[in-house]
Amino acid sequence: MGFSKFFSALIIALGIALSGWFIANGFIISREPVRIVTVKGLSERIVRADLGFLPIQFIASGANLEQARIELEKSEQAVRRFLADKGFERSEIKVQNITVRDRAAGYSNNNIDVNFRFILTQSIMVSSKNVEKISLAARSISDLLREGVVFSSDSYSSGPTYIFTNLNALKGEMLSEATKRAREAATKFAIESQSKVGNIKSANQGVFQILPAINIPDERPDRQIDKKIRVVSTITYFLID
Repeated sequence: MGFSKFFSALIIALGIALSGWFIANGFIISREPVRIVTVKGLSERIVRADLGFLPIQFIASGANLEQARIELEKSEQAVRRFLADKGFERSEIKVQNITVRDRAAGYSNNNIDVNFRFILTQSIMVSSKNVEKISLAARSISDLLREGVVFSSDSYSSGPTYIFTNLNALKGEMLSEATKRAREAATKFAIESQSKVGNIKSANQGVFQILPAINIPDERPDRQIDKKIRVVSTITYFLID
């Protein structure tokens, strides 16, 4: 075999050997465990609701429909005077519906008092961005009793409700805070495991929740004027030596 052929064969053999070495080591590297840590970051804010609703439902009765209607109008006028005294504009007061019930039309109509045959129910919804005004009116609603207004017994619909609508203004700041706290938790874990926090592997910003500021059993959350905004971000970091 000539020198040139021998040299070529040597180069080929060396190449095959080196490629085998790289493949073997590459396989070993790929089998090395990836070290990660998954942490959560919490951000909370206490805010005041910026939109309030006050439903007012009242009834009137009479021996005939006209008499019941007159009584209902008297009650409506009293309600509107009350709301005007509390500073509400006409645009903030909406009549939702009026229902009529003829008690003589039912199956059990033998024992009805004919003076209260017709029962009319009217619902008014008051809404305002001035939630303090809504709260004040709700606390004073019993003043209408002195005006002869008879409220409906639908307790679920009574009382004010409050919502917070300006969530978008808080999202950026709260997500940054949640991410910062998640990083702090990951850093603490890394120190304890004698490593360092690397890049983010994956992240879930979480869902924003609007909760009552205080959790009161058996109370509807929307009845509270103060709200708690909450978001939990879940982030997975690489750990490096």
